[in-house]
Amino acid sequence: MAQVLEFRLPDLGEGLTEAEIVRWLVEVGDVVAVDQPVVEVETAKAMVDVPCPYAGVVTARFGDEGSELPVGSPLITVAVGAPASDPDAQNEGSGNVLVGYGTSEAPARRRRVRREQQVPVPVNGRSAPAEVVEGPVPVISPLVRRLARENGLDLRELTGSGPEGLILRADVEYALRAAASQEHQAPAPAPTVVPQATAAAPASTPAQTRVPLKGVRGAVADKLSRSRSEIPDATCWVDADATELMRARAAMNAAGGPKISLLALLARICTAALARFPELNSTVDTAAREIVRLDAVHLGFAAQTERGLVVPVVKDAHARDAESLSAEFARLTEAARTGALTPAELTGGTFTLNNYGVFGVDGSTPIINHPEAAMLGVGRIIPKPWVHEGELAVRQVVQLSLTFDHRVCDGGTAGGFLRYVADCVEQPAVLLRTL
Repeated sequence: MAQVLEFRLPDLGEGLTEAEIVRWLVEVGDVVAVDQPVVEVETAKAMVDVPCPYAGVVTARFGDEGSELPVGSPLITVAVGAPASDPDAQNEGSGNVLVGYGTSEAPARRRRVRREQQVPVPVNGRSAPAEVVEGPVPVISPLVRRLARENGLDLRELTGSGPEGLILRADVEYALRAAASQEHQAPAPAPTVVPQATAAAPASTPAQTRVPLKGVRGAVADKLSRSRSEIPDATCWVDADATELMRARAAMNAAGGPKISLLALLARICTAALARFPELNSTVDTAAREIVRLDAVHLGFAAQTERGLVVPVVKDAHARDAESLSAEFARLTEAARTGALTPAELTGGTFTLNNYGVFGVDGSTPIINHPEAAMLGVGRIIPKPWVHEGELAVRQVVQLSLTFDHRVCDGGTAGGFLRYVADCVEQPAVLLRTL
């Protein structure tokens, strides 16, 4: 006789207490195996699959896509020991259900019932099911699918601008703006003549769009607000001649082997500077009124994704060389873009490197990533007039900025840190003293 077991949303760790259901991966009646992902959820840290620790037949699901569930809430019920045609199904639970991690040595393949989906399209301002042409839609991001679904947009009518026709969030947003523009251009009804004696009608309320502060956006808002309210920050900046740094990188990459990224070289400079100025690799314990200096450098870096800004963390960056840093930056960046970062990869940073130059800007005064004590900002590197060896020349110039917690150090320490970073950018050989 089958035993019905209830699987609840597991403890997500890292202080996370709730998650939003993005997409169900199983239907009621589906056969699931141990460790098979059953639902895709979005937390304030990352988007991950939740594996089920039981094998059997799904008898119930709890929660609709788009709804938020607190940790401990029921997700599904599974009839264990029920007759099933799947020979791979097992009747023992794995006991390990951490989000973002497999619960067995080999990941179980998904067994899902393929079914034709209906995409709602607007009809007189309301959503109604529409017939969908069969065939795959080149969409990877669940957020893109959800954005289209919530706005009644048929993805099969779009042409993606991504690689191999991949539909991106920008494609969906463009289509929605185009649809809204067409609605505004619709013929207006004939105006009604109002006698002058009649009082003027009140001005119409401007159109509004309300975006819930939840998920990643909500977590970022809370963290930035806390940083602004708790940390007395200050910013200093300096221009530096990055010509020699760019030449050094070109020479390193011309020698063969794995390519070294500019971000990796800047990270190597940061860790060397923090070894000289450890005050900036610290945090403030407000309850104990103590500054806690940290031995290891866990370097966070800002990464812009479709889900918004995230800050993956390179653990033990101080112990890595430029090649190892390049590889880890590449791995974490790709995981950020696909929403595959785990909570552990998004927390624990001690210092942040923010390369906002990729957005084509020179400078910024960023908000410190609480509870860290400092952030180094790097602007774009562009040709500018520069006095080099007593003569005016065109050099590759970059603006560097340091935002720091004034409780952990004074301006002299912050200025010394930033000046050392600039010296390494201008003369990469300075780094040899720390190797």
